[in-house]
Amino acid sequence: MIAKVDQFARRCDDLVSRANFDVIHAHDWICFPAGERVAARSGKPLLVHVHSTEFDRSGDSVDPETYVIEQRGMQRADKVIAVSRRTADMVIGRYGINPDRVEVIHNGIDLAKGADGHRRAEPTGGKTVLFLGRLTMQKGPEYFVRAAEQVLKRLPGVRFVIAGTGDLGPRLRLQVAAAGMQDRVLFAGFLRGRQVEQAFRSADVYVMPSVSEPFGLTALEAIKYGTPLILSKNSGVAETLTRGAMKIDYWDVDLMARYIVEVLTRPALAQRLREAGACELNRLSWDGPARRCLEIYQRLTGTPANHRTAPPRPVALATSR
Repeated sequence: MIAKVDQFARRCDDLVSRANFDVIHAHDWICFPAGERVAARSGKPLLVHVHSTEFDRSGDSVDPETYVIEQRGMQRADKVIAVSRRTADMVIGRYGINPDRVEVIHNGIDLAKGADGHRRAEPTGGKTVLFLGRLTMQKGPEYFVRAAEQVLKRLPGVRFVIAGTGDLGPRLRLQVAAAGMQDRVLFAGFLRGRQVEQAFRSADVYVMPSVSEPFGLTALEAIKYGTPLILSKNSGVAETLTRGAMKIDYWDVDLMARYIVEVLTRPALAQRLREAGACELNRLSWDGPARRCLEIYQRLTGTPANHRTAPPRPVALATSR
């Protein structure tokens, strides 16, 4: 993987050598070396955007090479953007970055694509509880399964859907089998596009029990599609939601199960969560984060912030993982 990151950096350096730009915007550690190379060649200011850290992905079992790449990229950047306050605290505390060089810009969501916040899919019989995310330590799916076991003791007709893939998949299937829940827990695999939308619209509650979540866009997607939300406090998105979610500690399986039961059995509560979430979502579009990024571009390049001046031209370095 490290070799691929270096290859990507060399390729980006070659691709942008003839491009015309004012600032470099590199997203996450895979792109930091590319940003450093382009900055060294061009002399343009470097902005790095931290969407996740090695501590989020691996807990305390961090890969030292990845850590060094992350730290070096942040140290060499002119400005560091963190997607949440908790990520900023990690950047400052774990990577030793000067707080004056770190800014928090929460993520947003595209409100224009098919959301009404209230319309539900036709029920298929029984209540459905959804987990959607990578099946990794970071996302906390094992806590979801433990909560499911408690819920089923009170509401045996509930169905639990686990959508996603990852290294914990086999262990989770064994966990479900050991609890005798094979007929109540569906492993839906990796979903994309309209499948994701349908999963949210079909669910009666979405649970995001993340152990360490820099932001957590799926929480905003759940609200967008009118799905009541139960949310880990260990997430950046929890900083942006005050009334549109029920918040838990990821390890508090008892409270997680209790909240699931309450949402499933109290229609008025579920409706209040939908309505409060829809109201909060209106201020969480991408327009605000985009403006904040543009302001940083202007500061880094010394461009006057007025509408008569052409905005700085960024070159964005990003790749899917």
